Amino acid sequence: MSEPGVAAVLKGPEAAPEAPVDRGGKYLYAIVAGGELRRYEDVGIEGSGVYTISAGRVGALVSDFSHSKIRPERRHLAAHQQLLKQLLGETTPLPMCFGMIADSPQAVRRILVRNQKAFLGQLHRVAGKMEMTLRVTFDVPNIFEYFVATHAELRAARDHFFGTQREPSQEEKIEVGRMFDRLLSEDRQNYTEQVEQILSPVCFELQANKCRHEHEVMNVACLVGREAQKRFEAGVFEAAKLFDNHFAFDYSGPWAPYSFVQLDLAV
Repeated sequence: MSEPGVAAVLKGPEAAPEAPVDRGGKYLYAIVAGGELRRYEDVGIEGSGVYTISAGRVGALVSDFSHSKIRPERRHLAAHQQLLKQLLGETTPLPMCFGMIADSPQAVRRILVRNQKAFLGQLHRVAGKMEMTLRVTFDVPNIFEYFVATHAELRAARDHFFGTQREPSQEEKIEVGRMFDRLLSEDRQNYTEQVEQILSPVCFELQANKCRHEHEVMNVACLVGREAQKRFEAGVFEAAKLFDNHFAFDYSGPWAPYSFVQLDLAV
């Protein structure tokens, strides 16, 4: 699978010249179980209709697309996500990364046939489940000053190197920076373990994603049964009781199980 925002053109075998086949490109949104026809009008990229191309026991949700690449513009990303949200109301899809484009219906069927076993295995794994996400951040104006106030080790180093009238050396600044990074990493791990201990009983799987900026404490994806959303939300509120007002909790979902679909497609 391609990375989000990167287009991939998947080549299929050429049809015989005399065969009256659709040669148009196909934008791929998701893989679903079963070969029945699904059709959604005017909900795809550029307002196109979305429909199923099937092979064997799986189908791909696609829309007609005449270009070999697609820009990750907000309107395109929104259409992709909206289609997945609609699908999630009916079944549990395997979401494709944004930008997956096949050059023909034959190419789509080739993907389905070559990856049938992998698709079925992943569909079985996430059946009846959805993804919920929890993001926790430090709700403080200055993260370094907060750590100085809450970690005696860092406070002593800061006072030692920066409390004198001389300008600290570059090496001393680096040493303090490394200490801050270490303490931040240790706290993140400790906090994440505390939250996961509370959420684990209501989740089939949890995945701690990499923090994107230093104010972020954790970014956890949870694979949750459809009937367990309320219990997950209750778990988030229970976990929040472990933290003071210097932390902000933000959860979202349900989403298609992006974080729990791992496929190396044969095309």
